[in-house]
Amino acid sequence: MTLPDSDELARLHDALDRWFAGAARDLPWRRPDCTAWGILVSEIMLQQTPVVRVLPVWLDWMERWPTPAHLAAEASGAAVRHWGRLGYPRRALRLHAAAVAICEEHDGKVPDTFPELLGLPGVGSYTAAAVAAFAYGRRETVVDTNIRRVHARLVSGNALPAPALTAVEMRLADALLPEDHALSVRWNASVMELGAMVCTARSPKCAECPVRDSCAWLAAGEPPPSYTPKGQSWHGTDRQVRGAVMAVLREAAHPVPRDMFERAPADLGFEASGIGIPLAALHRLNSAPEQLERALDGLLADGLAEMHDDGLRLPA
Repeated sequence: MTLPDSDELARLHDALDRWFAGAARDLPWRRPDCTAWGILVSEIMLQQTPVVRVLPVWLDWMERWPTPAHLAAEASGAAVRHWGRLGYPRRALRLHAAAVAICEEHDGKVPDTFPELLGLPGVGSYTAAAVAAFAYGRRETVVDTNIRRVHARLVSGNALPAPALTAVEMRLADALLPEDHALSVRWNASVMELGAMVCTARSPKCAECPVRDSCAWLAAGEPPPSYTPKGQSWHGTDRQVRGAVMAVLREAAHPVPRDMFERAPADLGFEASGIGIPLAALHRLNSAPEQLERALDGLLADGLAEMHDDGLRLPA
């Protein structure tokens, strides 16, 4: 791997900056009037979740809870309920915990430095860097899956980055980051957008790429990846069963007796409305009793559900 010299790096910065100015999607968390809180919410929602699914949930959250104080005043179960079907609902609990911490430790204002952001519950190094950069204009190295893929092809000549983030990748990202703070923020955003919209994993649109003439992967003849990425399974997994149980709890106005999860809705006298619809969907999975038990026990252990005398419900 040969790093671009200073002149070539300046050309890359300029080319992607101009491309982003004309091609970037108009997303509400990118608008100048978006708050740091809105950016933090978007970054956590967007983890392993596409924009098309996040957008309506983000808009609903920001209407309900426009500040950390609004969310912190609610029970954590409200965050889980309005997380909808974004998946990985523990993120909702972490956002609620982050809102509480922001109110208790930062006077209700999302902190503006990487170390302080990293100290919030559920905020890792990527999210801390992204919020510091996109909300506060800090010069931070932001590295997500899309950015890693662009760097791998553009500079390293590899079809895909390593299966897990490496120290070498972080040093490369640091080396590519512009010194100018404002330009560094736009560079992070533009490389991320290029990976999401053009330099995609399966069908890259190389003819549309603004830096294709500098791409080491194209120059090498588009060699195939050195490994086969493993897709995340869903059907028949514990995650699918957990998601189905969560769908029942989100619709439930009252605690749900545990045996309702274990018996078909028809046996319980439910009509196909309200809680009956997600219960029917759960039972159509035909999961083994031990798998359902694991799902229920796991949700309780993770704090996504609470057991009361009259059944399970979302956390208070």
